[in-house]
Amino acid sequence: MDERNTGPGPRPKVARLLEKYELEGVGDELEAQWTHPENRKSLRTLAESFNERLVRTALEDAGVDTITEDVGYLYDLLRTETGSRGEQLQARRRLERAGVDVETLTDEFVSYGAIRSYLTGYRNASLPETTDDEVRMTERRAIEGLRQRTVAVTESKLARLRETDRLELGSHHVLTSVQVVCEECQTQYDVVKLLEAGGCECDTTEDTLGG
Repeated sequence: MDERNTGPGPRPKVARLLEKYELEGVGDELEAQWTHPENRKSLRTLAESFNERLVRTALEDAGVDTITEDVGYLYDLLRTETGSRGEQLQARRRLERAGVDVETLTDEFVSYGAIRSYLTGYRNASLPETTDDEVRMTERRAIEGLRQRTVAVTESKLARLRETDRLELGSHHVLTSVQVVCEECQTQYDVVKLLEAGGCECDTTEDTLGG
């Protein structure tokens, strides 16, 4: 779908940024990822990936090598979601020295609401009907993405500590696990297994009592 609302009034923020940063094809990509029947990405995930793309493009325009930069971690620093205040300030100053207008860049970060307005109001996109299993699968992917981000940030911090001789550490792996404990049936699950099962032992218990 490539329909756009060209009625009166200002264009949405996302549309203006796509033009400013010359992100050709990204609008189609956003719509395809949001409306995909099997591997749909949430609006929040799309907003984060869009903002990271803005950071990457701003770095490239300033001549900064994005291959050696952890753009996702840098984005988190700029929106003060991770790192100490000193790390956040250091990241901003480093970008400013490279010629990046950090204030303008961070003001241009979009919310998931802006992505939704762009997709539904400007591109007239809509979601296909989804089953409960599909909704749980979408949330599972979102949780898995957060888990992978936690691993990446942890590995990055450990690497920096090792490089500055502040930490002795040999070959290693970083592992994360999210556990859910139901206080009713006292059952503990890995969150992925819980979502795959569609419920905890309470369902079984209620069925037994009801029978």
